[in-house]
Formats: sequence, structure tokens, C-alpha cells
Amino acid sequence: MRLISMQNSVPVSDDLHHQPAAKRARGSRKIAGRALVLLASLGFLLVLLIQILHTTGAMTAGFSDWRPILIAYLVWAVAFGIGQVLTRGERGQRALFLLPAVFFTVAVVIFPTIFGIYIASLDWNLSSIEGPRFSGFDNVRGMLNDTYYWNALGNMVFYTAAVLGEYAIAFGLALLLSAEIRARKFFRVVFLLPMMLSPVAVSWMIGKSLMEYRFGPAATLARYLGWDNPAFFASPWMARFSIQAMDAWVSIPFIMIILLAGLQAMPKEVQEAAKVDGANGWQSFWHVTFPIMLPVSITVLIIRIIFKLKLADLVINVTAGGPGGATDTVSSFIYRVYRDRSNVGYGTALAMVYLLMIIVLLTVLLRLSKRWTQKVV
Repeated sequence: MRLISMQNSVPVSDDLHHQPAAKRARGSRKIAGRALVLLASLGFLLVLLIQILHTTGAMTAGFSDWRPILIAYLVWAVAFGIGQVLTRGERGQRALFLLPAVFFTVAVVIFPTIFGIYIASLDWNLSSIEGPRFSGFDNVRGMLNDTYYWNALGNMVFYTAAVLGEYAIAFGLALLLSAEIRARKFFRVVFLLPMMLSPVAVSWMIGKSLMEYRFGPAATLARYLGWDNPAFFASPWMARFSIQAMDAWVSIPFIMIILLAGLQAMPKEVQEAAKVDGANGWQSFWHVTFPIMLPVSITVLIIRIIFKLKLADLVINVTAGGPGGATDTVSSFIYRVYRDRSNVGYGTALAMVYLLMIIVLLTVLLRLSKRWTQKVV
């Protein structure tokens, strides 16, 4: 009995001996990890502060470009990851799988946004010998009085609303190509051809050639049909409609192929049950097909609106915003501010305000679409 009690007491004493040592080791690792993160953060902030003071002219010492900031950021990111492992142990190791995405988002989204806000507060004209000067909210006040910018925003309302028409045409084509018709595989490939072309190529192939006023085939056909002055880009509304038609020709196949994929994935038993219940074609579409396709429809509409809000290439190549700004988009107008006025500060301010408008618009659309989907489905 005495021997057994002595044998049982040995592991207990060893555990008691090793536990304080393990705690001390964990404590040392935590202190080392925190110290590493603190030193790396102070170093990165110091390099960043030096570059900011040098850029603003507060001090002469500094770096010729922002490359050292990138190197310091990468060093800080590595040190932060090591510090997480030392401080948090296994949870820190799991966090390493998430940290690269977080650091990448900070580098390519958050930092450029903050830097863009800084540029937007400058009076920076590349044609001026004075260089950038801090101007506060002068660029925003200039934007409020810029009629061309507000005209471009008004045009974007027209272009964005036209997405509904593109969606209706694409849905019709998707329904047609999902039906049992002859050569439907051939037509699927043919309808996808416009999406394979670059918008710049489309602007020259259609806008500058096919719809050319003097010798273009479209203008010649319009004269033959009785249109005396077939100028597709002379009047404001006609020019705006022509730009929208070209953009729709390129973009409708994208909407169509996503809707077609949704229709192909829809259960056939649901449509067959609607036919058994006596529903005709329209009733089957409106009460069965459309509600089932609503999540896919909302997704493709949101994506298409995002692309529409970036419309610029067709306008820049075909009309350059004319006539009189009738076809201007916000992106094409900002491009001209950079190119023609060389005003970096003002152009960046316009872009940042437009980005804020897009975020608000998409947030509202997502919330409204979620409520609508819950009611319908």
C-alpha cells in the first residue's frame, strides 16, 4: 500500500512541477508576440509619418516614392501574423488563414480609398508649376456648381433604368433558347457573340462604321426607308438612345446566359404541375417561373447595374460625351476632367462622391430586393 501511494504521488508532483513552467513559457510567448507586433506597428507608422510629412512639404527628409511604405506594410503584416501565433497559440494559427485576405483588402481597397480622399482635398493641376496644394472642401463646392457633372448623373438615371429593358429582352431570349426548338445550340452560340467583343471594338465597328452618317450601312438603309437626316448622334435623345442600344447589344447576352442557366436548373416537375392544374403559358410564367427565377434575376440585375454605372468606353470612343453632354456618363466625364483639364484633385473628388452614391444606391437596392423576394417567394 505504501509503494502504491508513492507511485501515485510521483506523477502528481511532476504535473505540479511542469504546470508553472508551461504557464511561464506561454506568458513569455505572449509577451514576445505583443512586443513584436508593437515594434512592427511603431516602425510602420514611423515610415508612414515620414513619407506623409515629406509629401506635404513639412520636412525635406523622406522617400522619393511610396515603395518603402509597401515594404514596411509587408514587414508589418508578417510580424503581425507571427505575433498572433505567439500570442494566441492555436487560434492564432487559424487566424493566419484569414489574415492574407484582410491584409489584401486593406492594401487594395481601404488604403486607396483613404489616399483618394486625401487627393480629393488637394488643388492639384498637372499643368500648373505650383504642384498640389491643400484646398479642403473646395473641390466638393466646385462639384455642386458643375452643371456638366449633374448632367452626367442625370444621364446615368436613363442608362440605369434601361437595364430593366435589357433584362426583359434577355429573359425572353432565355425562355426561347430553353424551349425545345431547332438549332437552339447554334442560336446560343450566335447570341453570345456580342459579349465576346470588346466594347472599344464595338464602338468602332458599329458606332464609327455601321452607324456613320455619310456612308454607314445603317444610315444608307435609313435613307432608303425615308429618313431624310439619319444622324444617329446629332440630336441629344437619339444619341443617348444609340449609345444605350450599343451597350445593350453587348450586355444582353451576359444577362441571357445567367437566366438561361437558372431556367435549366429549375425543376421540371413544377412546370408540369402547373400545366396539370390548367395554367396557360402566361399564368405558368408569372406564377411559377418568374417567382422561382427571382433570386437569379435580382442577382443578375445588381451585377448589370454595377457594370452600367461604369459605362465609359462606348461614350468616349463614339461621341466623347456629345452632343452638348447628352451622352455623357459620370465615368466618361471624370475621364475628360483628368485628360483635358489635368485636374487630378477635382477629378478624384468627383470619383469619390460618385463612389459614395453607388454604395448608397446598391445598399438600398439590396434591401428592397430582399424584402420583395420575401414577399413574392
